[in-house]
Amino acid sequence: MGLLVMVLGLALFFAAHIFTTRREARAQAIARLGEGTYKILYALVSFAGLALIIWGFAHYRSSGWIDVWYPPKAMKHITVALMLPAVILVVASYLRGRIYATLKHPMLAGIKLWAAAHLLANGDLGSIILFGSFLAWAVYDRISLKRRTDAGGPPIPVGGVANDLIAVAVGLVAYLALAFAFHPVVIGVPVIGV
Repeated sequence: MGLLVMVLGLALFFAAHIFTTRREARAQAIARLGEGTYKILYALVSFAGLALIIWGFAHYRSSGWIDVWYPPKAMKHITVALMLPAVILVVASYLRGRIYATLKHPMLAGIKLWAAAHLLANGDLGSIILFGSFLAWAVYDRISLKRRTDAGGPPIPVGGVANDLIAVAVGLVAYLALAFAFHPVVIGVPVIGV
């Protein structure tokens, strides 16, 4: 049951996100509904999908675990190491500096790294579906960005190296919070000592 709910949540979450890549359809929806209503609906659908993903995955982990393969223990340590740059990349997408200017889409790079790292460490069916879906979406979205003709959202000014240093510092703090507070408490899996 949990796996089905998670897959439903993934479908809902990614349907909303993929719809935004269909720029003509998105523009028509905004013209018909108004920008405010469109954004509210987008947020509600995305939140509902995310809630179903979280609930479904938690239920699956507690009652319906299905092993597909057994990753070597070293993969967990590689995942822990890869998560630091993944978090820094996500932060760098908001604190735009040279990292942003070099990668153009550090958020998607961070999501790809996060998903790929977790695929290395998790060999169960639910994790493969969850992280594989996010990896596939991030690859798809990056390709779609190359083909878009519109500028997207309003431009955010790009700073210099100072923004990169702040992104690294904030990313390190966020990484430590995720590793020592969020992951063991919310996910139920300790990061260190696994």
